[in-house]
Amino acid sequence: MDRITLTGVTAVGYHGVFDFERRDGQPFVVDAVLHTDFTKAAETDDLQYTAHYGEVAELITKHIEGEPLNLIEALAVRIAEGILANYAVAAVDVTVHKPKAPIEVPFGDVTVSVHRERS
Repeated sequence: MDRITLTGVTAVGYHGVFDFERRDGQPFVVDAVLHTDFTKAAETDDLQYTAHYGEVAELITKHIEGEPLNLIEALAVRIAEGILANYAVAAVDVTVHKPKAPIEVPFGDVTVSVHRERS
């Protein structure tokens, strides 16, 4: 299976369980891997036969900036389901990074990853 990989899509969201996270917001970063077949797109050199990664990036941004959620797990699943619902891909991997998570010890990043397939 061929892949389109989109990394580092960043926007400010208001996700989290604490009041200050929902009030102040923070950056969220999303990586997505779209599993698809490039055969027809490569043969025709036509965008209609592949996933438009610019539009996928906009969909991801809308989810980050959209309805506040308690958990980044929920955000990852909603992004994955949105990609599957709107693009002709067989499967998608989504990783949500929360680099400014309210953790009291030094850390580099917190991520959750989901894999969803078309049923």
